[in-house]
Amino acid sequence: MLTQQRKQEIITQYQVHETDTGSSEVQIAMLTARINRLSEHLQANKKDHSSRRGLLKLIGQRKRLLAYVQQESREKYLALIGRLGIRG
Repeated sequence: MLTQQRKQEIITQYQVHETDTGSSEVQIAMLTARINRLSEHLQANKKDHSSRRGLLKLIGQRKRLLAYVQQESREKYLALIGRLGIRG
């Protein structure tokens, strides 16, 4: 779970305009933070299968959002994955 303070940091870092809280870029950044945190948890708790299922759902959701951003604007997509450090 992300703290309210961490969520606000992510929103201010990735928002498109001043009042943006739910754009695709912000959603992808939030999902990436949750995925990273859950991945660390699963490295320590290898038998936690319900969390593994949740991780796979988050990864699928992020994948769909990334496909949408890529379809809308290739430049935004490349900039976003570069900032987040995902996909090689």
